[in-house]
Amino acid sequence: MIFPMNTPMFDLLVLSITEKEDAYGYQISQIIKRVSNTKDSTLYPVLRRLQEQGFLTAYDQSFQGRNRRYYRITETGRRQYQLLSEEWNAYRTAVDQIVKTGGMQDE
Repeated sequence: MIFPMNTPMFDLLVLSITEKEDAYGYQISQIIKRVSNTKDSTLYPVLRRLQEQGFLTAYDQSFQGRNRRYYRITETGRRQYQLLSEEWNAYRTAVDQIVKTGGMQDE
């Protein structure tokens, strides 16, 4: 996709993924790659920041002899997810309106 990812969009996507179920880093990165050509290494600072802000917690779990770090959304993270989701819906509606009408409003 050609549209750039910014901090609020990364936050929204990560919180959206973890809001549904706990997820590990590589899993999150593969889901985000559906809408962005972001490198895996870009995601880990985002996950760390979301933890520092109290939006995510992390725990380790063994899988096939290797350790996976899973991320879980917190209650504070759920509130942030709701806020970002509402902002995204308003933004998407405004952009769609401009795309559909060229920005012209009924007078």
